[in-house]
Amino acid sequence: MNPRRIALGAAGVVAVVAVLEAVSRAGLVDDTALPPASTVLREAGKLAVDQEFLTDVGATAKSWLLGLLLAVVVAVPLGVLLGSVPLLGTASRAVVELCRPIPSVALIPLAILLFSSPDQTKMSLVFYACLWPILVNTLYALRDVDPVAKESLRSFGFGTPAVLLRVSLPSAAPFIATGVRIAASVALVVVISTELLVGGDNGMGIYLNDTQSGGGRTDVLLAGACWAGVLGLLANGVLIALERIVFRWHTARVEGIA
Repeated sequence: MNPRRIALGAAGVVAVVAVLEAVSRAGLVDDTALPPASTVLREAGKLAVDQEFLTDVGATAKSWLLGLLLAVVVAVPLGVLLGSVPLLGTASRAVVELCRPIPSVALIPLAILLFSSPDQTKMSLVFYACLWPILVNTLYALRDVDPVAKESLRSFGFGTPAVLLRVSLPSAAPFIATGVRIAASVALVVVISTELLVGGDNGMGIYLNDTQSGGGRTDVLLAGACWAGVLGLLANGVLIALERIVFRWHTARVEGIA
């Protein structure tokens, strides 16, 4: 990773924290509504060793990862099928375009009726939210594969399955991985939102709800929200690192063009 980018990112974070601290300390806003950044960071440090909070983080991460993995298992093969068979792709286009704009949180009442436990509700909504970015990225990636490369392989006598495995999928794989990375960010938003609205036994959203009981602790609420952001940042970083390792050839080509 580029050290300059890391330094600039860190500088941006420090600048935002400094501005928030100055705004709160200057009395421009009520400190009960927006506590000083230093107070929020201190509470975030306490949460890092709070066993109850860590249990909630684990519950959220479990639903998040299982829903995301299920979406990958379903969306990638389905996208390959629809992207490889033009008739099916055309027939399904209207359904995809109709369903993908529907927000997952709008389906919470239906999910509650269909699934008996909060964990199943969270996983189903994460699955639905992640399905579309992965599916759409897979479809567009397969449509954009170089037709000359495919025809060249066919001219040597290779059939459709061989062209798919040797040309289409390797070319589309980096863009499918980008869809997975986008879906991971969406999944975190959906799972915490579902916990806030549906409730349950454990989860970061449930913890954030609990911070507002008995008068409310905005500093603890914001500290928990910060850790949600850190969790998303770590997941994105891990996925980018995996992309760089698995698709090293693609990364080198993109960086060379840039």
